[in-house]
Amino acid sequence: MQTNIISDFLHTPEGKQANEILRSCVHCGFCNATCPTYQLLGDELDGPRGRIYLIKQTLEGKTPSRKTQLHLDRCLTCRNCETTCPSGVNYSQLLDIGRTVINQKVSRSPAQRLLQFSLRKLFLSRFSFSLLLKTGQLFKPVLPAKLKQSIPDKPEKLHYKKKSHSRKILLIAGCVQPSLQPQIDTAAKIVFDKLAIECIEPASTSCCGSLSHHLNAENEAISIIKNNINNWLNIIKTNPVEAICMTATGCGVAIKEYQQLLANDKNYADKAKKISDLYKEPAEIIASTINSDQQALKQLARNRPITDKTIAFHPPCTLQHGLQHKNLIEPILEQCGFTLTSFNDSHLCCGSAGTYSITQKKLSQQLLSNKLSNINKTKPDIIGTANIGCQLHLQSGTSTPVKHWLELLI
Repeated sequence: MQTNIISDFLHTPEGKQANEILRSCVHCGFCNATCPTYQLLGDELDGPRGRIYLIKQTLEGKTPSRKTQLHLDRCLTCRNCETTCPSGVNYSQLLDIGRTVINQKVSRSPAQRLLQFSLRKLFLSRFSFSLLLKTGQLFKPVLPAKLKQSIPDKPEKLHYKKKSHSRKILLIAGCVQPSLQPQIDTAAKIVFDKLAIECIEPASTSCCGSLSHHLNAENEAISIIKNNINNWLNIIKTNPVEAICMTATGCGVAIKEYQQLLANDKNYADKAKKISDLYKEPAEIIASTINSDQQALKQLARNRPITDKTIAFHPPCTLQHGLQHKNLIEPILEQCGFTLTSFNDSHLCCGSAGTYSITQKKLSQQLLSNKLSNINKTKPDIIGTANIGCQLHLQSGTSTPVKHWLELLI
């Protein structure tokens, strides 16, 4: 693609990156075929190719509008287009650059600003979020049916006694998951313990930074990320670990991108790269361990109740398109004795996408309906996934139990 980016921006690090990405696009449109929003809306500007043109026009000097902003807001950042693209266009990085520039040029409505501010303050405050959740759970029996669906039940507590092992990982809890589904990280500790791997945890936890990043609060996101890097590097100095892990794939992608976000920061570029290089999806460690050691596989399956229940596994976009791990978790479940069912369009987003289910509720609900329609055709006993957002979003639309895959292994 030929570009003519305004010179002042072209000579910035972001401008050089955007120019390189734009020039790699060959206009083929393969991306639209797998774009969830293009499939729903049928509008070229609500597909990756159209959004690329909107960003290109803005960087070349055309004044963007709120309509331009809306088309970019509607993007789920699912990255299905990146998996499909034959030219390897780094669409998500271009989208980040485009959104930042356009948000600087186009003011948001007071309602949008209030919503984004409220979401950030609520989810980033462990106390406020936990209080609101407990209040909702307390009054759930008397709430309207639609509101009930969005409030998760109190999970059953899992008991785990920590043991020391020579192999160690740093397990990061995140911001909202400890309040919503604390049993997921406990399940991870139990599973890793079965494989003789010790989970070390930070004394305090915070958001990975993705929430602020996707809600257009870049300075806040960078501050959170730098604080995480400092804290985790201090822990690693005294506790050598083979990997950093989180049980939410959405957070995992964010940590993998620390090196990209801070690549031009002379004080943090190397530190960010070290953290990103250390990050591994839990399934990577589990798969390599049980595939190289049959005793480890037997240990993992030991004491787990035998079941003939079938599982429909929904691979989060952040797992299959962001982290580029396809068919990584499914073989682990099968090796542990589970029967998996396949369903149509498993590569498409469920509509959760972080806060997208709140900021773009109509589109999110359409995607959820399509996803569950395909899953329900296989009549599974359990729906499995690997991301807290997907888990809660899917559960809000079905009575079939939705579980994190690590919960199934204990």
